[in-house]
Amino acid sequence: MAETIHLRAPGVSLVLLVDDRLRIAHWGAELGDDDLEAVVALAAEGAPQTGIDEPAEITFWREAARGHLGRPAVAGSRAGLGFSPLFTVSHHEAADGSAHIEAVDAEAELAVRVRFTLSPEGVLRVEQSLSNTGSTPYELIELGTWLPLPDRTAELLDFTGRWLRERQPQRRRIDVGLSMRELREGRPGHESSIVHLAMTAGATFQTGSVWAIGHAWSGNGLAAVERTAGGSTAFGVAELLLPGEVRLAPGDTYDAPAAVAVYSTEGIDGASDRFHRWLRARPSHPSTPRPLTLNVWEAVYFDHSIERLLPLVDAAAEIGVERFVLDDGWFLGRRDDTAGLGDWEVDPEVWPDGLHELSARVVGSGMQFGLWFEGEMVNPRSRVAAEHPDWLLRVPGRLPPEMRSQQVLDLVNEDAWAHVHGQVDAILRAYPISYIKWDHNRFLVDPGHAGLPAVRAQTLAIYRLFDSLRADHPGLEIESCASGGGRIDLGMVEHADRFWTSDSNDALERQSIQRYTAIAIPPELLGTHIGPAPAHSTGRAHTLSFRAITALFGHAGLEWDLTETTAEERERLSAWAAYYKRNRELLHSGRVLRVDSPDPAAHVHGVVAHDRARAIVAYVQLGTAAAVIPPRVLIPSLDPDARYRVSIAEPAGRAMRLEKVAPLWTEGVVATGRALAEFGLRPPVLHPESAILIELDRM
Repeated sequence: MAETIHLRAPGVSLVLLVDDRLRIAHWGAELGDDDLEAVVALAAEGAPQTGIDEPAEITFWREAARGHLGRPAVAGSRAGLGFSPLFTVSHHEAADGSAHIEAVDAEAELAVRVRFTLSPEGVLRVEQSLSNTGSTPYELIELGTWLPLPDRTAELLDFTGRWLRERQPQRRRIDVGLSMRELREGRPGHESSIVHLAMTAGATFQTGSVWAIGHAWSGNGLAAVERTAGGSTAFGVAELLLPGEVRLAPGDTYDAPAAVAVYSTEGIDGASDRFHRWLRARPSHPSTPRPLTLNVWEAVYFDHSIERLLPLVDAAAEIGVERFVLDDGWFLGRRDDTAGLGDWEVDPEVWPDGLHELSARVVGSGMQFGLWFEGEMVNPRSRVAAEHPDWLLRVPGRLPPEMRSQQVLDLVNEDAWAHVHGQVDAILRAYPISYIKWDHNRFLVDPGHAGLPAVRAQTLAIYRLFDSLRADHPGLEIESCASGGGRIDLGMVEHADRFWTSDSNDALERQSIQRYTAIAIPPELLGTHIGPAPAHSTGRAHTLSFRAITALFGHAGLEWDLTETTAEERERLSAWAAYYKRNRELLHSGRVLRVDSPDPAAHVHGVVAHDRARAIVAYVQLGTAAAVIPPRVLIPSLDPDARYRVSIAEPAGRAMRLEKVAPLWTEGVVATGRALAEFGLRPPVLHPESAILIELDRM
């Protein structure tokens, strides 16, 4: 008789069956203890006439040796032997919201361990390891984490993208077969989904059941959903190991990156809320107000001088900026992007007195000082590359093709790691730097160390570097950037404090990029900046009002030469900065709200306080409205019986309109939460690429 282990959080249950095998009987809606006996009985499968004679319940490790014909969780061999493991549970225990199970295959000489942890927020974390208990090496191909999906799951939502256009949704039907996404850049990449969502048919942001899975890993990976002809459905994630990347010597253990998963009966937003509350509950989650940030890249590019930058400091202080970040171009030989990477010393030709005067002016103006690095990369035209060609990540006998005139520094090499750590540490000790923006502008090609593939080791090395810098410099914050959003994942979130969401500051592109990056990552960790008009990435020119409202919903900032702004623009920017500061506690703690609009040319999104006392919602007219009068905006998630004062806010100026008379509510009316959710507000008729804010305050 199998023992039942029930892990439970509000709205979620995980039911494990353990005898000599490990099976997941249920992962989904919360069950009561009285339900378990029936669930266990109902979980038993029959044996079809054309199948094996005994019922073949799918085990957690999906062994072919038990009759499973889908993708196995464990793949590898011992020079061809032990290719088909059959695991027998040897130990299990459960306590305090977690379960630990161990299993062995004495014939294949392997041992596996798995820990399931269900957090109070309803987030399931699955951690696995595999050990070689034999006397000969074992080459691991894959150790995946697979979770079952019920028969009623019908659709898959994941994301693709490219530089300047990350996180573009793609939704499709789950059919029989294996649908797999592989990430081979040595980082998740711009096409990374962060999480993959399986849903009931027609699920929306607010309705339907959603199961989501992500990977706590910043290197190569894969995600897959599989529906077999036999009727079972599951999805899983795994590190994508290059051939020979993990060869376990006798006694060695491989620790797989954790899988992170959620279940929601409240649509996609319900899944997001679980991820966000879980990340916010971490002791390491940023606890101070997210400072309004100016990054100077699009303001000055490589045109560095004290005369050029001091007026920018003064303009930033006037507007109310709280953090000033000096981007690329400050270090040895860095006059363009073809030289200098790897030589992390202040260039005396550009900065004869170092960064002391600049940093002193920044700090003296009441702002934090930040600096840009790209420590994993090296230009062949650099001192370090000339002196240490053996420090490049490469296959023996050849160099990878250059990308952006760059190669990758082999951080698995302890001398190279120490060089980067030492130079960055020296800069941090020399100046009052509280923040670094860390870029990663190329993917890994031929990523070899000592002749062996090294993506995994390189990824662990950057984790160690970030952790060491933060430990040595308490209070230091790190922004993870990879040509924008190329390294945003549930692994890096444990080592960095902010993500640069995209290199595109075009507000129209940002509406979609930010909307879907926030599926799993809370807004306060996502850099959202006002860029110039026209946008440097697209050439589009948007109003300041539209750019400012777009940038409000995240860790807000600017990427703009403020010395070129007019007095009126600076006044409006100051008003917007003050609005951000007044409302960031709500923006960075509330439940993210995304409302499905019947007009595809409109986005409705915002944040609702968890006590439902306040909400700020953006109505965004992306393109020309489908109808002369746009459809009503429904605002769910409020207290249906409470009365709310509804008003409009435009902190950086009035949006352009195409109407003679404004809707009555824009002057401030009172409505119940039920009326707002069921009847809604008729929005103003806006020009394309315009937005307004709707404020709701419980009376």
